[in-house]
Amino acid sequence: MAFPQNSLRPFLSYAKRGLFTAIQSSGRVTIVVGNESADLDSLTSSVLYSYVRSLVPPSGAFTPLYIPLLNMRAADIRLRPEFEAVFRHANIDASHLVTLEDLPEANESPLDPKDVTFVLVDHNRLQGELSKKYAARVRGIVDHHDDEGTFFSETSPEPRIIEKCGSCTSLVVRTIRSSWESVAGGSSLASGAAHAQGDSSVNDGSMTRTWNAQIAKMALASILIDTANLTAEDKVEEADVEAVNYLESKIKLSLQDAAQWDRDKFYESIDYAKRNIDAMDFEDILRKDYKQWTEKGLNLGVSSVVKPLDFLIKKLGGDLSEDKQQLFVSSIGDFMATRRLTIFAIMTTFTSKSGEFQRELYVQALSSGYAAAHVFAEQAKVELRIEDHDVASCKELGSVKPLDQGPWYALFPPFCGRYSTSDDFHSKFDHVNRRKVWLQRDVSKSRKQVAPLMRKAMREAA
Repeated sequence: MAFPQNSLRPFLSYAKRGLFTAIQSSGRVTIVVGNESADLDSLTSSVLYSYVRSLVPPSGAFTPLYIPLLNMRAADIRLRPEFEAVFRHANIDASHLVTLEDLPEANESPLDPKDVTFVLVDHNRLQGELSKKYAARVRGIVDHHDDEGTFFSETSPEPRIIEKCGSCTSLVVRTIRSSWESVAGGSSLASGAAHAQGDSSVNDGSMTRTWNAQIAKMALASILIDTANLTAEDKVEEADVEAVNYLESKIKLSLQDAAQWDRDKFYESIDYAKRNIDAMDFEDILRKDYKQWTEKGLNLGVSSVVKPLDFLIKKLGGDLSEDKQQLFVSSIGDFMATRRLTIFAIMTTFTSKSGEFQRELYVQALSSGYAAAHVFAEQAKVELRIEDHDVASCKELGSVKPLDQGPWYALFPPFCGRYSTSDDFHSKFDHVNRRKVWLQRDVSKSRKQVAPLMRKAMREAA
């Protein structure tokens, strides 16, 4: 039976109910999940893929309904202010999303692995708690990170697409475009799970075009953020440009949306929301865009922060005094201890007063991670063009200055000498040779390139 297309809001509600029903009845589910940082690209990739795939399930699909899973706790959505800005354009809110709390706990009725299929977007290796139970149940991948070679090449009927692109959402758009077109016009009819949502729906072309415009704006948000509105020449690929053009065409088909559409203003509003972290506390800023990996028994964590390091230090007390610098290192130590990290890195991005885009790189390591940190530092001199950096002597927030034996140098000496064999963070200042800050002169390299370089160093130093 065919049913009219619906908007994103009732689809997400239907997907959440479908998950609950599957849990209660031991039914099958197909889950589309982004990476552990649960950033905007992961959100939009999983939602767009699930929505269109549910409208037009491929032949041989594990289930007709695809459920988008946001890889975070619902309480942590507040750490993503850009989500709220995007929600308004897509006519949804946080309560509609499926989050980690919606999956059963170990002591509850479980989702048997044989009844679950995962499609990974914005990563190609299942991480964290999900990997412990469902790593063998991955049956599809759409990603733009380095191929970790974890999963076999044959994933039919789901794709296995891993290629360089500014945004994973662009690859998803290319993947689902023909299916979306088959239901996108006029009074769209198709026989998919998204149509039987139990919500009122109208077989009206103008309404359908409005729904498509809402979904297109959601998808555009992450592509524009990841490519700086298609201006980041080192990131933008043909798939990004094609996706933006295609999605904008969806918006312009809606008379209501076309009249108000301004891509530059749209990008600026989402970018402003993403960078608006002034009200967050120190730990929340580190958690906002955080990823973690394990290599050779060592744990690596990397946080991306859209403010300079001096902003973070001032979060702990309002100045750059030596006491506050030490409090910064101590607070980083607590963050590491909670997550049992061997090495932790902070990658900052900001624009200097002169308008120059800048990156800083901070690394803190336990003694067991010193060798890997040293290997990374040597390789990063070439790969990232890192230079020593003195944060404390800078007079303006976000300014940069080469290192010159100042107070910041004393706190962040080069990785050299020997570490104690103790990794006890209750004595954080017993051995100073465990942290370092640099300017990253190759600003084209994001965490997508830096984290693999760090992981490679961890494997080589083991």
